[in-house]
Amino acid sequence: MPELPEVENVRRTLKGLIVGKRIREVNILYLKIITGECDDFTSAVRGQKIVDIRRVGKYLIFILENIAFISHLRMEGKYRYLLSNDVDEMKKEDILINKHDHLEFVFVDGSRMYYNDVRKFGRLQLVHKEDYQELPPLNQLGPEPWEANASELYHKIHKSNLPIKSILLDQRVIAGIGNIYANEICFIMRINPHTPGNKLSKKRIIELIEVSKEILEQSIQAGGTTIHSFTNVGVSGDYQQKLRVHGKKKCPVCEGEIYKEKVKGRGTYYCRHCQKKNK
Repeated sequence: MPELPEVENVRRTLKGLIVGKRIREVNILYLKIITGECDDFTSAVRGQKIVDIRRVGKYLIFILENIAFISHLRMEGKYRYLLSNDVDEMKKEDILINKHDHLEFVFVDGSRMYYNDVRKFGRLQLVHKEDYQELPPLNQLGPEPWEANASELYHKIHKSNLPIKSILLDQRVIAGIGNIYANEICFIMRINPHTPGNKLSKKRIIELIEVSKEILEQSIQAGGTTIHSFTNVGVSGDYQQKLRVHGKKKCPVCEGEIYKEKVKGRGTYYCRHCQKKNK
């Protein structure tokens, strides 16, 4: 968490707030939040105008005039934005920066953006704006569901005897699906999450692509899923109200018990009655 729909909503929200703004100052409050040299990041970004914000999988790409940087939110990374008037008021109360703010962008118009991360797992990395998708980590990602080729994906999955739940979480196979949505995809497909990938037919892989797209699109439209401490630039997502199995106790189809187990270390919710193994 956050997963693709949450990151996409962060992108859309930030794009409406900061694209076109020029960065006057960058303050790195936790040095490890930057991959590479902090001085290089600061000097490259300072004075640059934000031209666009893009997304690849769960990664945000901030496109500046002469450079770009990738932001990976990991478990609980988020951004908060303050207008100049808000900045002035918070300065008076000495609450402008909180203990989980690790990076501060000060814009020429006085507004500010903070990268906030309770667990400090997120990272920002300076990249060239022209070829960022051809270099790690983005060049290691598989296609997103909207770009997936059924035949190619079938051959990848059919080679593996790992549980389909684990395969869905492998960003090298298919990008953007995280734990919550993998649970939902397995439930909609009525497939047991322990089912080995090599048991799925090509027809089921085509179905997997379509179900993945449908669930992710619905979540994007709902603003994503807000669970625990994740908030999208101050806006909470509503898709958690539509979750069918993740975090639930009763199956919405058969009203049987929802079981929670670990699949390769990841918390997995499923209905043993509706999600038959190898079905």
